[in-house]
Amino acid sequence: MSSELMDALRQLAREKNVDEYQMLDKLEQSLAGTYQRILDLENSVRVTIDRESGRIYVYELVPQGEWDEEAGEVPVYEERDVTPADVSRIAAQNAKNVIGSIIREAERERIFDEYADRIGESVTGTVQQSDSRYTLIKLREGVEALLPPSEQPGNERYDHNQRIKAYIIDVRKTSNEPSIVVSRTHPGLIRRLFEIEVPEVYDGIVEIKSVAREPGMRSKVAVSSREQGLDPVGACVGPKGSRVRMIVSELRGERIDVVPWSETPSTYVAMALSPAKVDRALIDEETHTATVIVPDDQLSLAIGKEGQNARLAAKLTGWRIDIKSASIAAAQGLYTPNASHSSSAQAEEFDGRCVAVTSAGVRCRNQARPGSFYCGIHDKEAAAE
Repeated sequence: MSSELMDALRQLAREKNVDEYQMLDKLEQSLAGTYQRILDLENSVRVTIDRESGRIYVYELVPQGEWDEEAGEVPVYEERDVTPADVSRIAAQNAKNVIGSIIREAERERIFDEYADRIGESVTGTVQQSDSRYTLIKLREGVEALLPPSEQPGNERYDHNQRIKAYIIDVRKTSNEPSIVVSRTHPGLIRRLFEIEVPEVYDGIVEIKSVAREPGMRSKVAVSSREQGLDPVGACVGPKGSRVRMIVSELRGERIDVVPWSETPSTYVAMALSPAKVDRALIDEETHTATVIVPDDQLSLAIGKEGQNARLAAKLTGWRIDIKSASIAAAQGLYTPNASHSSSAQAEEFDGRCVAVTSAGVRCRNQARPGSFYCGIHDKEAAAE
């Protein structure tokens, strides 16, 4: 192998970002096996390539004496020069295959290192192939991602060369190429889409606290603002719904409810049941249950089709939600419809104490009567009101 070929190998190593010495080491190992086969040698072979001149030397490793395996002694070898006359021609043929293999392996490592650090990010690509087994998405030249059927919303079908966004959930090393696994159903995709469409979310001014999703059907997103006076829901929805409409379009019409987050569980649960109006939410910390009372005409809206609205609200808040109509709650003694504490704007926690506030602005210290939010004194006043 000439010095010109060595120069070409170094140039190739720089262009492909491959370690030059690693490449030559692997070439030596490959040549050793080739020469042992070609020269029909019984013993092992060692090949060395002069790093400057490119000259190749082939040595047969002839063991000296017998090797005692039980004693664990390392055998001594005599290196016998068996370099053939046409060594460069054979080496050149081997070099092409070995270098191609090394470059492909290095490319696989680069792709793996690049995308392993991007798990949890969104990517955009074009659909290359889609069938019942899987969908392949081209992220860039030489890089494809796998979208399994389990990560595809049931209402979506993909056309060749269609551009779609997806969420990276895993990156694996395989024998051929790194396997980049993406999802269109993961709640994280909603977060990333809001970051793309809503500058306040990207800048961290508006925070997405929680996402609950039934892919392809409906999602709920709870948001809060870190800047006083900024409406987080309005920022996410955008002027005339322009921002959230872009996300809905990307998700093929999946409905998205954006609701304000609250650190008060009862208020949070009430808001999560939007668009239904809530009269009151009673929080039971021990059972982690919220009993929600809604006007009779809001019951079906609060529950949603096949329980979807209530189910998503429970996922969003992390609370078990029990929804009751006002008439049923009143019959069970949980609710006084005409009482002044009724509010469809916000719900508050009930701790067993009378909820009345005295003229001095102090909450009553008495315990509420069974089935009421008021003590005996204030219950009569509330009923009169």
